[in-house]
Amino acid sequence: MTKAELVQKIHARSGLATKTQAESALDALVAVLTEAMKAGDQVSFTGFGSFKVAKRAARKGRNPRTGKEISIPAGKAVKFTAGKALKEAVK
Repeated sequence: MTKAELVQKIHARSGLATKTQAESALDALVAVLTEAMKAGDQVSFTGFGSFKVAKRAARKGRNPRTGKEISIPAGKAVKFTAGKALKEAVK
């Protein structure tokens, strides 16, 4: 699903007057989630799931083209864990 399709579905279900308002709401949600992730907070939606930032340690890897060993630096990654209701809905 693309952002445009998501905006259209939000507009249809939310009762917002225009698609522009639906897009603004979606953009605001993404901005708030991004700010929370930058701050290292966990964001949970009961029944849907939770987003959290996980630290990844530095590690050794291999360049698949050359086979040469490379060093992969430490970093952070966003992890999503599905909630019970979402898991049940997808089954």
